[in-house]
Amino acid sequence: MSQTETHTFQAETSEVLKLVIHSLYSHKEIFLRELISNASDACDKLRFEAVQNADLLGSDGDPRIDIVPDKDARTLEIRDLGIGMSRQELIDNLGTIARSGTKQFMAALSEAQKGDAQLIGQFGVGFYSGFIVADRIEVISRRAGSSEAWRWVSTGTDAYTLEPAKRAERGTSIVLHLKEDESEFLNDWTLRNLIRRYSDHIGFPIRLPKPGKDGDEESSGNTGEMETVNQAAALWTLPKNDIKDDEYQAFYKHISHDFGEALSWTHNRVEGNQNFTSLLFLPAKAPMDLAFDRDQRKGLKLYVKRVFIMDAAEQMLPAYLRFVRGVVDSDDLPLNVSRELLQNNRQVEKLKSALTRRVLDLLDKLAREDKDKYAQFWSAFGNVLKEGAAEDFSNQERIAKLLRFATTRSSNADERFSLEDYVARMKTGQKAIYFLSADGWNAAANSPQLEALKARDIEVILLHERIDEWMAGYLREFEGKSWKNIAKGDLDLGDLPDAAEVKAKHEEAVKAAASTIDALKTALGDKVHEVRVSSRLTDSPSCLVLEEYDMALHMQRLMRAAGHEVPTAKPSLEINPEHPLLKRFDMLADGAERESLALVLFEQAQLAEGAPLDDPAGFIKRVNALLLNAA
Repeated sequence: MSQTETHTFQAETSEVLKLVIHSLYSHKEIFLRELISNASDACDKLRFEAVQNADLLGSDGDPRIDIVPDKDARTLEIRDLGIGMSRQELIDNLGTIARSGTKQFMAALSEAQKGDAQLIGQFGVGFYSGFIVADRIEVISRRAGSSEAWRWVSTGTDAYTLEPAKRAERGTSIVLHLKEDESEFLNDWTLRNLIRRYSDHIGFPIRLPKPGKDGDEESSGNTGEMETVNQAAALWTLPKNDIKDDEYQAFYKHISHDFGEALSWTHNRVEGNQNFTSLLFLPAKAPMDLAFDRDQRKGLKLYVKRVFIMDAAEQMLPAYLRFVRGVVDSDDLPLNVSRELLQNNRQVEKLKSALTRRVLDLLDKLAREDKDKYAQFWSAFGNVLKEGAAEDFSNQERIAKLLRFATTRSSNADERFSLEDYVARMKTGQKAIYFLSADGWNAAANSPQLEALKARDIEVILLHERIDEWMAGYLREFEGKSWKNIAKGDLDLGDLPDAAEVKAKHEEAVKAAASTIDALKTALGDKVHEVRVSSRLTDSPSCLVLEEYDMALHMQRLMRAAGHEVPTAKPSLEINPEHPLLKRFDMLADGAERESLALVLFEQAQLAEGAPLDDPAGFIKRVNALLLNAA
């Protein structure tokens, strides 16, 4: 008489299975990760139960997981030497969709035991992902400590069969009878690649049949020899004192696919309300697409109890830290049912905040303890870090301390100083951090707007990279010192010792040049907002100045070139009445010559600012005329 039993699944099983097979997972290879995770759970359960009952281990050997493809039979077997399942457990765990044996097991553990249990499953649907690639699944299982084995078989419809079986060892075998178009999962290279990607750090050996001597796949598995494919140990779970630098570097190369070594790293374990381990690396060089890859970021791998879930750089770190590489392994991070996506909640935000602090701590330590390495980091990633000054207001002060800038004390564009260095060198009575933004290093270093400040030996930060003007709009102050763009608005020298004297001289110059200013306004018309005597110039005849909150002229050009509409902000022309060209202007009686010289003064200021001229040929003609008249 047959002992085969037929049971119907609980719940609306056919509909739930359709959901699992067709909608739940976005990548079909995830099934292997899920089944290996289940096998790992079974091995972990055995380890826990064997603490109180060592007889459960028997003579079957240590827990392990074997993956055995059979091309002739078109089957893929996932076999473990774990705890196994009894008849009732098969009914409970596989006959009830979304009932998780792992979750039930965890509920039975004491709080102290939970901290050590490396159990993964929580939703109870991972097993059914096998039906994505298989049209029939066969499960043969024998509970540790029992002599009975049972076979569970289903085609993923609304029923399954259960009957006695024979199995010499404890544990479970899941045999997938693959669909016709899923032959790739019988390929040795594919299986090895998936195991290393998703399950490399599972804490038990994962084995595949050893290839033949010539590496021929067709001979794989015929010898009966098995070889371990995964590392079976997660470096980040080891105590820091037990890990050598070359091991850290080897792991960095493994996860980042970088041929070079990491610049620095931070390794931390956090326990409490949120349990997670992080191992974060700073690369030494930037990849080609770093500046553009803000929306689809890779490099920070998320694990849950050593099982790879996803590249989670987008969720775990802000965009301005997208250069970071590493792993985060959480014990209790909320995932969606398919475990491919993070659920957005306060726990995820807290983890993101904690990881951000870790990276900023690492950068701060590197900046303090190894200036050469930090200079190397800044050269590779400084412009990306600047984004944080505008985007992360909660950490803006910390980020500002990490920024490095060229100044009027720099011998070249690569000699940079911190804001703390600048503030320490500020003149007595100087209230503001002076800066100038320009389209390039030479334009900034040789700008006429610097002349008066250079004459007083006042240091000015030179912002000459494209992101700088945007970033400076968000940096309002540092250590109580406001930021002041010397090319915008009035130049306030604060309480510098000679400020009152300079102001008095400027007022006298304004009165003396009243007629010159009126004449220049008439000649230039609507090309400028206004004409005024400059407090910035000592050597040059003229310069262009914007109002306090206008966008810099070079930024206006960049925005228009990118197709953006930008409000037109007319600059003001500032003049140096003591310059020979201005004195010549006052002496000219001919209106045409006056207008020509006024245009030259305006166009020279445009060129010094780095702007293209509307009429370069006309400018050359006017300059040639000036040269001939002066000859």
